[in-house]
Amino acid sequence: MGTNSRDKNHKFRAVDFFCGAGGVTCGFEEGGIDVILGIDKDGSCKKTYEENNEASFLEADISKLDKEYLSEDYGIERNDDNLIFIGCSPCQYYTNLKTDKTKSKASRLLLEDFQEFVEYYKPGFIFIENVPGIEKKEESPLKDFKCFLSAEQYEYDEDVINAKYLGVPQNRRRYVLVATRVRKDIHLPTENKDEIKTLKEAIGDYNTFPKVEAGNTDDSDFQHSVANLSSLNLKRVKNTPKDGGSRLSWADDEELQLDCYRNHDGHYDVYGRMHWDRPSPTITTKFRYTSTGRYTHPEQDRGISLREGATLQSFPLDYVFHSKSQNDIAKMIGNAVPPMLAQKVANAIIYSN
Repeated sequence: MGTNSRDKNHKFRAVDFFCGAGGVTCGFEEGGIDVILGIDKDGSCKKTYEENNEASFLEADISKLDKEYLSEDYGIERNDDNLIFIGCSPCQYYTNLKTDKTKSKASRLLLEDFQEFVEYYKPGFIFIENVPGIEKKEESPLKDFKCFLSAEQYEYDEDVINAKYLGVPQNRRRYVLVATRVRKDIHLPTENKDEIKTLKEAIGDYNTFPKVEAGNTDDSDFQHSVANLSSLNLKRVKNTPKDGGSRLSWADDEELQLDCYRNHDGHYDVYGRMHWDRPSPTITTKFRYTSTGRYTHPEQDRGISLREGATLQSFPLDYVFHSKSQNDIAKMIGNAVPPMLAQKVANAIIYSN
């Protein structure tokens, strides 16, 4: 990634809890902040994280990790005014979307685990990002976390923002909070609603993203690999109008119509094509599949590739994801905080009053 060429502001250092494949770390490093360490209990992200970023990766469950360990092994100091703790924990349990919460239930208290490290180390700055809805749910730990911040003399700013207003070519609403105990004021990045990057601008250059067919496997570091389609789903794709068409175009086709949609017209985006002149829909862990949302390519008869998904998340083109499983790579990409969003947060921290 050419990380050594970055103009680092060595005044600030950061620890990225729940780092995953490194979306926040990538953005913070691009923003000029040294990230010392990324922590995640999912060791499958280690190679991707360390080979794309300058930080070390610690495989650990922070609910079981001794607080002193960060000081003893990584030199993290307590009460460091220039230290930033990043706590973008996976909390789909609190999403406003009507999804099965069974699998995400175990993650609902990760913010409380993060708070224990904040309380012990008292970093100068804090950044958290999460699903919209966490700020409203009565059972959410966020209310207690904000009370804790106030009690510890942290100033903070919070809101639900859309990444498409921060340079990310994707419609992605997220709850964001930034806090400081060493500045008199701090603010979230300013949204720019006049400069939205479209899908065409992001992945429309066929010299960079060559035309490929469904099922294409790209073993190079570019990873322009695409999920295969059954013959029936390929027929559905071919019968969906280019540039924003939906499954309604074949709603009356007895062969193509799905039984689950015969009696209602909801979920128009499923099997739909993306629009060239808009940002992409939210990139989820299932973005490879045409059956999980509006993830069909605007022109080509296929879903979007791993590299296209990563680009729509604002990862650099040379950010390589390491796994033998394309589904696991898609999960890394879909779960990530967009690096461009993180970079804007890093800049907000550096230049706060």
